[in-house]
Amino acid sequence: MNIDVQSDRALIRAKGSSSRYVLVSFIAPSASHKTERVPVNIAFVLDRSGSMEGEGKIELAKEAAVKAIGMLSPQDRFAVVVYDEKIDVVMESTLASKEAKSAALRQLRTIEARGSTDLGGGWLSGCEQAAMNLNGSATAKCLLLTDGLANCGIVDPAELAGHAAALRERGVLTSTFGVGGDFDERLLQAMADAGGGHSYYIEKAIQIPDYLTSELGETLEVVAHGAALQFVLPDGVNAEPLSRFPFKHSGDSLSIDLGSLVSEQEVSVVVRFQFPEGQVGDTLSAGVCLTDDDGVLNSGPVEMAWRFADDKENEAQPRNHQVDKAVAELYAAKAREEAVEHNRMGRYDLARAAMARTAERIHQYAGSHSDLKKIASGLRQESALFQTPLCASEMKAQYFQSQHTLRHRDSTGKSRRRS
Repeated sequence: MNIDVQSDRALIRAKGSSSRYVLVSFIAPSASHKTERVPVNIAFVLDRSGSMEGEGKIELAKEAAVKAIGMLSPQDRFAVVVYDEKIDVVMESTLASKEAKSAALRQLRTIEARGSTDLGGGWLSGCEQAAMNLNGSATAKCLLLTDGLANCGIVDPAELAGHAAALRERGVLTSTFGVGGDFDERLLQAMADAGGGHSYYIEKAIQIPDYLTSELGETLEVVAHGAALQFVLPDGVNAEPLSRFPFKHSGDSLSIDLGSLVSEQEVSVVVRFQFPEGQVGDTLSAGVCLTDDDGVLNSGPVEMAWRFADDKENEAQPRNHQVDKAVAELYAAKAREEAVEHNRMGRYDLARAAMARTAERIHQYAGSHSDLKKIASGLRQESALFQTPLCASEMKAQYFQSQHTLRHRDSTGKSRRRS
């Protein structure tokens, strides 16, 4: 398995405090290289609160669940949970036989929208079902779909995210789907991040089946579990991802958790390195390799090296345009994320300033590159949007655009695949 590793610049300042960015990219192997797919344990958790009646959301959610269940093989397991202020396990975890799929269809037809939203209780019940009969190789995942807020049961976002993290440690992942303009996007993103899954914004109810079946389809095409980039750092060098992936330091190492990777998924991660002072002409080297729980991806270590130089040589050195573009896209996403939160709180001048500040920073190193200039000018133009209150749909669109970019996913939140 080959990985491509590039630094934005090869020289670092002898007087210290240099920051350099490294872009690590690779394409996951094709699912055809695996002889047999690992079975999955899936729990479909559907909000049936009263608001789900609008725009036919509950009917489309039921349709999506039926289509998704139809994608499962007999060795897979599934469960269906619905919730308002009351939680009902419509189908307990069962093998995806033809008879079980028919029974699920019959049960789903009886579900109607009503009541309040015990999101936490419904989700935890689904996770419990996904964990049933979980063996060492199966993938367990809870797919949570809602159009509203958690307004009864567990409502604290930090507590829900904490439960998601604990469940991930036990092998149960969580992906979330928010429909319309009234759900809490920060809560659903936090649950998905902590739970090792993905979060999606479904603007129109008619899109529900596509999003739900697409996420399940990716789960069925996982080629590597527990993928991670492992860096070995020299003394005095600090590093952490600019991309939005979980990471941890241990001694002189940095581990970046990439989660499960799907067939032919394109992965790019930007890491920011900060260097100490050193002697002109000396070099510092770091290494990186790719690992996973299944031994599918394991790559040999790739070494990166930087040379200490004086200010004049540093200023004159060439830049790697591909890395600069990846870095600019991530900083632009972070600026949008910050601007959304300022707008949410009514701090419109600060929202505009966040966009303008990042645009100027990108412009300073854009040089003659039109794509970098386009990113900077786009931020300036978009800043006007944040000077007045955003409507719910626009706020969610801007929020998820930034979240997907930071995680190197496409504009809809799906994995980027080799075309």
